[in-house]
Amino acid sequence: MSDSILTWLQHEQFRNVVLAILSILLGFLIATLGARAVEKLFKGNFSQHHIVLFKRLIYWLVLALFIASALNQMGFSLSVILGAAGVLSVALGFASQTSASNIISGLFLIGEKPFQLGDTIKVGGTTGEVLSIDLLSVKLRTFDNLFVRIPNESLIKSEVTNLTRFPIRRFDLKLGVAYKENISQVKALLLKIADNNPLSLDEPAPIFMFLGFGESSLDIQFSVWAKRENFRELRNTLQEDIKVAFDAADIEIPFPQRSVILTQANEKQ
Repeated sequence: MSDSILTWLQHEQFRNVVLAILSILLGFLIATLGARAVEKLFKGNFSQHHIVLFKRLIYWLVLALFIASALNQMGFSLSVILGAAGVLSVALGFASQTSASNIISGLFLIGEKPFQLGDTIKVGGTTGEVLSIDLLSVKLRTFDNLFVRIPNESLIKSEVTNLTRFPIRRFDLKLGVAYKENISQVKALLLKIADNNPLSLDEPAPIFMFLGFGESSLDIQFSVWAKRENFRELRNTLQEDIKVAFDAADIEIPFPQRSVILTQANEKQ
């Protein structure tokens, strides 16, 4: 029994299997180190999602070379494997035209760069932070911590809004005041509220616009700029400040009212 085991361990096929396993393990190590080297080399020269794609490309390319070498070491014919892979790829190509369309759309997204990793985008009714940009899809994390996968083809065909592309954003608040109010006084109060809010930017300056005469109010738009990271906090605090200041100044914010009069016609005899 021990002699047969010893003979098998000394057999050339066993040595080839061991060398193949070592080759694959070495491939994992070199692929990982190569991906890290690519990240350090390209950092600062390329965007984050380009670096991620380069890392993945180098990792799988190096690993594939070592796996091919391991298969060759074990006696597999690479020409047969490549031929089978070619036939399989043609079959998959006919069966997965949607995937091909997503890959082409992904290449367009990579080249156009409408958003990057970490940006907050809005696609249709979905808003979230970009987690990854892959060849088939883009992954988002919504504000309520949900994971959303959007196919690249859908992104190419849809309107995509990048909420964090620029360093500042404008908050447009539309409100109405009663017809009895002094519009100049309202304007001065709103500008004072914005000036006292530490999140409101002085440049660009806040904008006051008198939109017109509504059914039950004088319609106003008050626009204030803020840094993109402070936008949501500004939106909340500014509206609270306006409500408190309007109450203190006895400025009325009306709401639509309807009067319904019911009459009963005299019945003719």
